[in-house]
Amino acid sequence: MAPRAPYIVPALKKHTATVIMAHGLGDRMSLAQNWRRRGMFDEVAFIFPNAPMIPITVNFGMSMPGWYDLTKLGRDLDFEEAIRHQDEPGILRSRDYFNTLIKEQVDKGISPSRIVLGGFSQGGAMSIFSGVTSKEKLGGVFGLSCYLVLSDKIKNYIPEDWPNKKTPFFLAHGLEDEVVPYQFSSLSMKALNDLGLEDVSFKSYPDLGHSADPTEIEDLERFLQKTIPPEGDGQASAGL
Repeated sequence: MAPRAPYIVPALKKHTATVIMAHGLGDRMSLAQNWRRRGMFDEVAFIFPNAPMIPITVNFGMSMPGWYDLTKLGRDLDFEEAIRHQDEPGILRSRDYFNTLIKEQVDKGISPSRIVLGGFSQGGAMSIFSGVTSKEKLGGVFGLSCYLVLSDKIKNYIPEDWPNKKTPFFLAHGLEDEVVPYQFSSLSMKALNDLGLEDVSFKSYPDLGHSADPTEIEDLERFLQKTIPPEGDGQASAGL
């Protein structure tokens, strides 16, 4: 059940920052080419990890790329019910993998403060959990159309010195999400604030389902521009 190698888009100039962006259940995610065409984030290397093929209960037990198992989805799913039926071993296994990706970047000379972790749906859920519990002080964390997994136990996994207590977090969610109810994200926002995170922003989007739209992507771009602004000297880079 090991993840396949991630898809990597190297920096075009001196590599000074990295964005690790995780896909949702069964999805593939890549925004880097769009940003490359528009001349954005030239100093940033993008890593798109691939989830392992695992049996997914909500998919009748059939295997698909997933960061953890899911037993239910949809508008009728209650947040507290979802919390009671979580794949804690799978979540922790994926958290450890995300931490490995972060360490690889640190070993390559990228400061943790220049690493942003984020994703969509399951990938966003894993990014929020991994960011809150990371031992490295990250530059930022974002989650699109997602929620805080293991919110009832997350305090047990936060490092004692909590390096990411002041790290910027960005959550975004469509009001018409038919897969992960909007309420999940708003309740997660409250849970993060109750934990004591000091820099959490949240945006909602009318008429948006379980997807992204240009306005949301623009908000994400502004978040990245704020958390990992250019700092290199413009020299060519060999990438990763």
